[in-house]
Amino acid sequence: MRIAMWSGPRNLSTAMMYAFGNRADMQIMDEPFYAAYLAQTRADHPMRAEILAAHDCDPLSVANRCAVQGAPHLYMKHMPHHMLPGFPLEWAEGCVNVHLIRHPARVIASYAAKREAPSLADIGFVQQTALFERLGGVVIDSADIREDPEGMLRALCAAIGIPFDPAMLHWRAGPRPQDGVWARHWYNAVHKSTGFAAAEGPLPDVGEELRPILAAALPHYEGLHRQRLSP
Repeated sequence: MRIAMWSGPRNLSTAMMYAFGNRADMQIMDEPFYAAYLAQTRADHPMRAEILAAHDCDPLSVANRCAVQGAPHLYMKHMPHHMLPGFPLEWAEGCVNVHLIRHPARVIASYAAKREAPSLADIGFVQQTALFERLGGVVIDSADIREDPEGMLRALCAAIGIPFDPAMLHWRAGPRPQDGVWARHWYNAVHKSTGFAAAEGPLPDVGEELRPILAAALPHYEGLHRQRLSP
């Protein structure tokens, strides 16, 4: 099985990668299209030069690696906005596609703390809707996972056709060899974790300058949220 987990930034995406990577039957890949996305867009992201130097910038080469079977399963953490027009996507048609979502107010507040002035394109909600419409798949909300990690992971495993493994609930602290080089900037919190964080409180306040982005992202989130998996 090849699992493509589609998630915007500042979600539970790295924790989910660590959860699946803690299974003995799962190989993991961390955002394989990130360097190709940066190379084509020239976006000014933290650690841009290091990412381009350390990772594959050829989208066709990356797509070929994403089409290879894992050992025995392959779990790929992907960002919807990394899939630029012209990037190969046929490899994903043979995957089990899962769409991890989070309320955009939380995404925007968290993203803005790591990189100033995010745009709607940076947070991936529009692109995630398009991918779901093309590829279909299972939708899962990070809030539900935080509320009941075991229940939601059991439900997800059942939905995609693999047995639940209790090893998914806890992992050792620290980085993974499969982490992208960008982990030094983005993964500080998850590297300190040994399991899923507790449920979050009220939605954060989004500054006035970012509210148009929230308003544009919210219908995409709500559309996917209506189709989310329940425990």
